[in-house]
Amino acid sequence: MAKKSPAAPTTAATAALVRAGIPFTPHSYVHDASVTDFGAEAARELGIEAARVFKTLMATTDSGSQYCIGIVPVDAMLDVKALAAALGGKRAELADPKVAERKSGYVVGGISPIGQKTALPTVLDASAEAFATILVSGGRRGFDIEIAPADLLAVTKGTLAAIRRG
Repeated sequence: MAKKSPAAPTTAATAALVRAGIPFTPHSYVHDASVTDFGAEAARELGIEAARVFKTLMATTDSGSQYCIGIVPVDAMLDVKALAAALGGKRAELADPKVAERKSGYVVGGISPIGQKTALPTVLDASAEAFATILVSGGRRGFDIEIAPADLLAVTKGTLAAIRRG
């Protein structure tokens, strides 16, 4: 028997999209608390190819703005050097998960690039251009938002660059 999908929640991400007048499609699924590979779980549970489901990662850089966001497909790794270069720096490293939660206002596994508590420089991997829409976390585990890459860049004031490995 298939798991029943919960109703789409209202989150800071959905509220920001509504305020901005940006169209999106909510996708909910039942999150398994024992799963820690949140992106792979989302792709599997929603039946969407992993290359179209993107994860949001916070990093620190030497580029002047200490914290930033990198958004890459869940089946790839973030190339932190490429992220730093996209923001005018040379070095970057992933932020501590507790810092990422505090700065974003979301929990790890549910960090959305949209509606974060602290707006940060954001870079979306260039592979997103291959799709009419991609999925990113909607601000909770078990909740993703389907959105056009151009709309995601507009709402986050982000840039596009090749920042993935693998």
